[in-house]
Amino acid sequence: YRDYLELHGLSVQLAEALAEYWHARVRSELGYAGEDPDDMSGMFELKYRGARFSLGYGACPDLEDRAKIAELLKPERIGVHLSEEFQLHPEQSTDAIVIHHPEAKYFNAR
Repeated sequence: YRDYLELHGLSVQLAEALAEYWHARVRSELGYAGEDPDDMSGMFELKYRGARFSLGYGACPDLEDRAKIAELLKPERIGVHLSEEFQLHPEQSTDAIVIHHPEAKYFNAR
């Protein structure tokens, strides 16, 4: 099981890294990349413009909303399918709502 768990963990992290790469690329194409922090700690603290909200997490807990995104994006075009439980398959697929308003943050609690 160790080989499976290591491969699974790596693939989950690669999917997240790719999502973060595309978020950075969108910021760049919109002209906001200059606002990104210079150091990695600033990136981890989400000190860049905008936010990427993934369904099923704290800010967007209702997985059923994923059906609305799937209807708009038609992920089956690239081999990604939505299950009856609103999970994406293949497993390491991801989706998100990306908002680039300067005040958009995952959590704004103070």
